[in-house]
Amino acid sequence: MKLTRKHWSNIIFVVVIALIIFTPVGTFVKVKLNQAKMLFFSPDSIELAERVTVSDFQWNLVDSSGKTVNFKEMEGDVILVNFWATWCPPCVAEMPSLNKLYADYKDKITFVFLANDKIKNVEAYLEKNGYDFPVYYSKDNEPTELQSPSIPTTYLIDDQGSIVMKEVGSYNWNSTNVRNQIDELLAFSLAE
Repeated sequence: MKLTRKHWSNIIFVVVIALIIFTPVGTFVKVKLNQAKMLFFSPDSIELAERVTVSDFQWNLVDSSGKTVNFKEMEGDVILVNFWATWCPPCVAEMPSLNKLYADYKDKITFVFLANDKIKNVEAYLEKNGYDFPVYYSKDNEPTELQSPSIPTTYLIDDQGSIVMKEVGSYNWNSTNVRNQIDELLAFSLAE
């Protein structure tokens, strides 16, 4: 049987799809596509009437040194919680924006980068990329209001426990919109 031009194009199409799905080439492509999306999408604030408040801050976490930390200790702070993993292309895509935000706000708000991954993979990823943000691992279930079936999921929580921003998927967290929202929350917090 002689292969026609149509057969060859079908074979090439299947090979390209297989590369994207099953190889690191695919991961690279997925990261780049998510980064392109992030050029156009930054997180939006949730309308006041639609904001949900975290009802229970009892949530045990483990930091990268193995120390148990309770989320309750962070109650009353402005908190950014990011659920992520090193194997997740949208997570990898948005991490540079989160790292830049962390670099500028680490002394002003509390950051909780919650890894859904093996510690050795996370440590290698952080070292490779030069990230120094605080990574935690969950010991038990997160508060109901912070549960999401997908990663990345990121929440910005005000000092009263209200979720001000929530996004599922990759977004530019170093945007003017996010920075303005954080600055507004900090100004309001200081005024109280």
